[in-house]
Amino acid sequence: MPTKPFSQKEYEDTFINNNDIRKAALTVALDVRKFEIELYWKRATYFWTFIAASLAGYGAIQASSITNKHDLSVMLSCLGLVFSVGWLCVNRGSKKWQENWENHVDMLEDKECGPIYKVILTRLKPTGFDENVQHFLNGPSPISVSKVNQIISLFVSILWAFLLFYSLPKFNLEASINWYYVFIITLTILTCVSFFKKFGATYDGGYKHSATIRTSYIDNDS
Repeated sequence: MPTKPFSQKEYEDTFINNNDIRKAALTVALDVRKFEIELYWKRATYFWTFIAASLAGYGAIQASSITNKHDLSVMLSCLGLVFSVGWLCVNRGSKKWQENWENHVDMLEDKECGPIYKVILTRLKPTGFDENVQHFLNGPSPISVSKVNQIISLFVSILWAFLLFYSLPKFNLEASINWYYVFIITLTILTCVSFFKKFGATYDGGYKHSATIRTSYIDNDS
């Protein structure tokens, strides 16, 4: 059961034209949007914890004089890269669902509370040198917090890829193949690629369900 297009008329007939359904739908959209934003920052904290721990471990290994420095550095670089690319993908996935509920609010709010969510009130443009300097230093700006977070996660991913390359020993045609490096780097690449492919994508097909129910009764004969 694949998904099918949903027209403006179908949306209006399903949600907007029925007062009770429209009000309930707007309440759900606002609540779930707020919940998605809370989850967004909780997920960011989760990934930052592992990335920071990996980076601290990488720095400690580079500063040490242990014999297997290259092996451990490659392992931690691969770990940091996987978490960073995973964080980037989670940011993009979270943004998709946040926008989904924001779009529902846009569609539903007009007949309930007016276009309060769509109307954006901003300061007047600064005039004069002093106002322009003050606005540049601490004035509001239409910058997306979530997009900034995505750019940071992309930067950290690129940084870990560079650290991985830096951690590898110099290439030598006469040296034997290090299967440890081959395995862990191949696994890292496949894991990162799987985030973007079907394995990591949200399922958008239809659902069929099977259900069972327990029978419950009192047996006085036992």
